[in-house]
Amino acid sequence: MDLPRIFTIRESSHRIHNPFTHAKYATLGRALHLQPGTRVLDLASGSGEMLSTWARDHAITGTGVDISTVFTDQARARAAELGVADRLTFVHGDAAGHVADEPVDVAACLGATWIGDGVAGTAQLLGRSLRPGGLMLIGEPFWRGQVPDAETARACFAQSPDDFRTLPGLVEHFGDLGHDVVEMVLADQDSWDRYQAAQWLNLRRWLDANPGDELAAQVRAELDTGPALYARYQREHLGWGVFALMPR
Repeated sequence: MDLPRIFTIRESSHRIHNPFTHAKYATLGRALHLQPGTRVLDLASGSGEMLSTWARDHAITGTGVDISTVFTDQARARAAELGVADRLTFVHGDAAGHVADEPVDVAACLGATWIGDGVAGTAQLLGRSLRPGGLMLIGEPFWRGQVPDAETARACFAQSPDDFRTLPGLVEHFGDLGHDVVEMVLADQDSWDRYQAAQWLNLRRWLDANPGDELAAQVRAELDTGPALYARYQREHLGWGVFALMPR
């Protein structure tokens, strides 16, 4: 059980595996008024940057679950680097269906709602670990405006324009699911650049070092098309944000 190798190649230099920056995570932590001892569960926790920096800055405790062995090892190393390994546990495992042993104060899934087959299922999954009155965090893409055609949608990782909602539509959807939206922090085009454009250098350096690898042709194809697709479609049309929810 592991993440396909192309993901770890593509994001090999990343500490954050979504369109957030360290500053965005810091803003989110302050916005949530995290208190020392807050218990956080992070499903699909990646390299553990959110939990590790929040443990350092806010003295939270937490558990991260991720299917990638590479990212889980990086998360443990990051917690040790920041001196917070005693407050955090990183588990290699499938986040889909994972429920905390004891209710937590904050249950999060940022950018991986496929673990619940979409927003609704992920909210239901997170709710199973959340204490009454706790906060749920969901990170999710949205359309920044009208999507002109299916070609644009496909270039933005969607099969059709209906796969993602607009920002108002996503906020309304959370309400329809029975949750109050109580905070949000959104990525911007600069933070998208840092996530997407940094992948191109990772891919090129890997390709130069591994020209005979079985994934070389796939990496070459991504480098041939990825930057232009991002500049033409994704940067203009695709948004992303983290939404803090409280069940009604």
